[in-house]
Amino acid sequence: VAVVQPDGGFLAAEHSIEVLLAQAQRAGASVRTGETIRVIEPRPDGVRIVTDRGTVEAGIVVVAAGPWLNSLLPDVSVPLRVTRQAMAWFTPTDPAPFAPGRFPVFLIESRQGMHYGFPPFGDSAVKVAKHHHADETVDPETHDRTFNTNDEAIIRIAIADHLPAANGKLVNAQTCLYTVTPDGDFIIDRHLTFPQVILASACSGHGFKFAPVIGEILADLAMRDATDQDISRFSLKRFVLQ
Repeated sequence: VAVVQPDGGFLAAEHSIEVLLAQAQRAGASVRTGETIRVIEPRPDGVRIVTDRGTVEAGIVVVAAGPWLNSLLPDVSVPLRVTRQAMAWFTPTDPAPFAPGRFPVFLIESRQGMHYGFPPFGDSAVKVAKHHHADETVDPETHDRTFNTNDEAIIRIAIADHLPAANGKLVNAQTCLYTVTPDGDFIIDRHLTFPQVILASACSGHGFKFAPVIGEILADLAMRDATDQDISRFSLKRFVLQ
């Protein structure tokens, strides 16, 4: 069984983030990179944020810290699980099937799990990864960031079965993290005790494509205390009540 979407496509993640940051700066945002947040302290009149460069006082804070959400706000006790993810790029043994306009973004659900990937883009090769990879729970501070032979085997097994022409030389690989909720859905809500703290975990491996609308929701919550979007399904209370 297959589904083909002829008008489907993909976004280059790094370039997309650069554009979003540039738009935020044009709107007056100050972007501070390479800065580590040590503590977030809710106070009656706002929030105090301590970083490795000093202190920031704010009326409202949006915390979208992914795997570090619980360590920054330990009293929230969000049941997040951090898992290690891996992805790889392969040079096709036969480049013809992967020519622009011929080979699509793909997702394959098989006995090996759910693998996904992208056609060659620019100077890159065919990108392939397994959704949730080995489903390995890790510590975001100490997890193994290196791509190993087991990672490669988990990915290659699906290529060998379904995309043999892509099963060529490994030319690049990376690891990253998934932040997973018990139901696989997002968290977009206010802190249950401190409403001046807004939490966002657009997670479980499918958040990036929603970044613009989630950013709009968070901006509305911070600036006008409401959003026109229905975010009830992303409430923190669904975990507290379990």
